[in-house]
Amino acid sequence: MKKFPIIFLLLVLLIGVWNTSEACTRVVYKGPDKTVITARSMDWKDEIPGNLWILPSGIQRTGEAGPLSAKWTSKYGSVITSSWDITSSDGMNEKGLVANLLWLGESEYPKFDPKKSEKGLAISLWAQYFLDNFATVKEAVDHLKTDPFVIVSDNIPGTERFATVHLSISDASGDNAVFEYIKGKLIIHHDPSYTVMTNSPTFDEQLALNKYWQGIPGTIMLPGTNRAADRFVRASYYINAIPQTNDPRTAVASVFSVIRNCSVPYGISSEAEPNISSTRWRAVSDQKNLVYYYESVLTPNTFWVNLKDFDLSPKGKVMKLSLDNFQTYNGKANKDFKESKPFKFLGI
Repeated sequence: MKKFPIIFLLLVLLIGVWNTSEACTRVVYKGPDKTVITARSMDWKDEIPGNLWILPSGIQRTGEAGPLSAKWTSKYGSVITSSWDITSSDGMNEKGLVANLLWLGESEYPKFDPKKSEKGLAISLWAQYFLDNFATVKEAVDHLKTDPFVIVSDNIPGTERFATVHLSISDASGDNAVFEYIKGKLIIHHDPSYTVMTNSPTFDEQLALNKYWQGIPGTIMLPGTNRAADRFVRASYYINAIPQTNDPRTAVASVFSVIRNCSVPYGISSEAEPNISSTRWRAVSDQKNLVYYYESVLTPNTFWVNLKDFDLSPKGKVMKLSLDNFQTYNGKANKDFKESKPFKFLGI
């Protein structure tokens, strides 16, 4: 047998072993004239109720981890997609910083002792902490290097499943970082080239796997399964193959086509392979124009929100766009947001 088929067979087997978590994909497009667009899919076995929220600056927050919780006042306003209205799963702030939470089964967080002096931050607030506090990836990375808090996690409400996620951020300059807790230690991957992230394996292994596939022209063959490692390879190839353009309509349409290509068809799941879960929704953030696009697989339309048209100052109001009962919106949906009492982040 030739060397290539043997390597390919081993690779397929490794992919199957590595992937044991819920699925999501995140990808960043960089076009001419400072065009930067980040897209993500939310894949989950069950329905994952959520809403869109406008959160102005000036909100005082606590890390929801007891008396020693981290505390801060939001510097920047943001648009976010919540999950169960207890956490920010995805969002973009007024400076064009985007944060995305994705599942990572290998995550191990440090032990938090509320009797010590270290600050705690509930995992439900991890993404929002970045959106509230930072305009650039570099600012965020420099801050995280000072160990300002300990991430505290718990079971997903109503389940016996411990929440294990990793976090990606990107900014309007095209810089990127991925944060993972492995064996209780924070691992920071920071480089503008880190434009794709999926689930398992850990990010360093995702990069190594993608390097292998870069030697095989995508026009000849790309891995086609729904597994995280295969989605990583397809997203990496297609995000560089779509047109380079500064036209927002074309760029956003192209990026949507990439994240749809990496989505899992609705209704598909596997008890034997929990990493394969249906895509529930997709979000695309235009970080140059501050427009946030959203589509649910259970409604027929893609709609968008222009962040510039909201009052994100401390005088601004918390606003909610309800997605309950398969609410359908068309085009620009700013006018459909309603002033609302803020949701409460889940505490530990």
